[in-house]
Amino acid sequence: MNKFQTQENLILKKYFGYDEFRNGQHEIIKNILEKKNTLAIMPTGGGKSICFQVPALIFEGVTIVISPLISLMKDQVDALNENGISSVFINSSLSNSQCEIIYNALLFSKYKIIYIAPERLENPRFLSVIKNINISQIAIDEAHCISQWGHDFRVSYKNIKNFLQTLDSNPVISAFTATATPEVTQDILESLNINAEIFRNGFKRDNLKFSVLKNIDNFKFIEKFIDEHPDESGIIYVSTRKECEKICEYLSKKRDIAKYHAGLSDNERMKNQEDFLLDRCKIIVATNAFGMGIDKSNVRWVIHNNLPKDIESYYQEAGRAGRDGLISSCILLYSPKDIIVQKLFIENENLSPEIAKIRYSKLSAMENYTRTNSCLVEYIVNYFEDKPLDENCGMCGNCENKGEIIDITIEAQKIISCVGRLNNKYGAKLILDILKGSNNARIRENRLNEQSTYGCLKDKSSIYIKTIMDYLIGNNFIESTEGKYPLLKLKESAYTFIKSKETLSMKTLNDDNGSVMKKEKANDKKTSLPLIPGGEQLFNLLSEYRSKTARDNHVPSYIIFSDKTIIDICNYKPKEKDELLKISGIGEAKFEKYGNDILSIVNNYIKG
Repeated sequence: MNKFQTQENLILKKYFGYDEFRNGQHEIIKNILEKKNTLAIMPTGGGKSICFQVPALIFEGVTIVISPLISLMKDQVDALNENGISSVFINSSLSNSQCEIIYNALLFSKYKIIYIAPERLENPRFLSVIKNINISQIAIDEAHCISQWGHDFRVSYKNIKNFLQTLDSNPVISAFTATATPEVTQDILESLNINAEIFRNGFKRDNLKFSVLKNIDNFKFIEKFIDEHPDESGIIYVSTRKECEKICEYLSKKRDIAKYHAGLSDNERMKNQEDFLLDRCKIIVATNAFGMGIDKSNVRWVIHNNLPKDIESYYQEAGRAGRDGLISSCILLYSPKDIIVQKLFIENENLSPEIAKIRYSKLSAMENYTRTNSCLVEYIVNYFEDKPLDENCGMCGNCENKGEIIDITIEAQKIISCVGRLNNKYGAKLILDILKGSNNARIRENRLNEQSTYGCLKDKSSIYIKTIMDYLIGNNFIESTEGKYPLLKLKESAYTFIKSKETLSMKTLNDDNGSVMKKEKANDKKTSLPLIPGGEQLFNLLSEYRSKTARDNHVPSYIIFSDKTIIDICNYKPKEKDELLKISGIGEAKFEKYGNDILSIVNNYIKG
């Protein structure tokens, strides 16, 4: 083991309490330590922060972390200080006098890691101080925010390029994101004006269970779900403020529910977010204004009440579940009206034709996620052009679905024939009306009732036909064009299928009446903590200690210990210091603060 590896592993154990790095982390850290600019694309919960925090402790100078949200900075700084790493944040939540105290401390090398908002890069006082300190690394978190092709573009991130050019020193640049397609990756590098080694650490999260439910009563499903998961923390994402208020009103009769959207005052948003982070309430209902970088490790489930605008947003938001590595659920509830809402958002933004086209394309990919009959994780991984999965994930809603395999050859032939005979001029709704034999005005005006396929599936339900149409789109027989009014077009595989006279089968996710009970039951299992039988009492004792300690220190419970750390303590029952230090998440700093208390609780429990 070379010098750097020895330092890295010692630091990892001493400050963070881990015996080994997660997949891909070590390679990224070594690249940074070799003073090579680095762009790392890692899944949410994949351990991005460790990748710049470990080098920060090895380098002689200071690491500046550019981060987009105040809440994220506070979480990260609280966690670092809990681990014995002197850190601070500078953002708009601080007064000028508070900032001056920090600036003076920086001149005396008090801090190793400084978190700042990108807007701080335009502050003359900050820039004058920075010129007088030794900067070894500039880490850029949520780096996709710098790209206009990304899903969360922030104008303030454009300040970073100019800031880097003003530095007299030559710090290594490290940039991190969870969601970047190849196009966005290239744009990040160009926007920063750097060359960098690119690390793609995969997009697959082995502990997340993805599922899509369609055509159900969302409110009743959510109510039933939270009733069956009473002690678990979760996020419900919605598209609009109105939907947020409605769900909160509906659910608050039974549970304490926090809400978060842009229509609330700053103070109310801050209080509600804090209530959620500190476990004063278990559930928060929020628009996409909430959550970038939220580091709450014990979120056991994320439900999307509406279709998000793109895969990037969905994967980042869903990825806030299970950051501690425990099995967690990511459920998308889909209704066709969601597409209408998202298209209205695009239309109302006054985007350039080029950007609007990209947004429609991303929305189309998101809609196709709800259509696929194949592995949902495989769909996400392929979207980001990662290495294709060798096998299905085996645990998403589609993989677990026990639906019946049915022959859809005849129905598929009729749908493909209808689309082809209409010369790719119409959308899914009108195609469905023709197949059902509808007599509406548009069909009569365009004489579509004279088509040979008119009414050829009139004996089938609309949901059944739509399910097969979705299957054909999701499996590349038919293309749904991008734009405000998408049209259905045949792809080459459709012509091949018709000519070959092969059969086509599909696993049913919905029965002919649109019921989703089979799928709902398959995904409705309560997520249980992996405790050895009989460990619940000790878990509760340790959780109570954690909660009290967190309140005393004014930090979220998961910053003291994650659920995974407490579970490991319950399962292994360490009786002395050396045994406790072997528990993942217990480093020397944590032991000095809490180790004797934990050992006392465990030993008293064992004695009975």
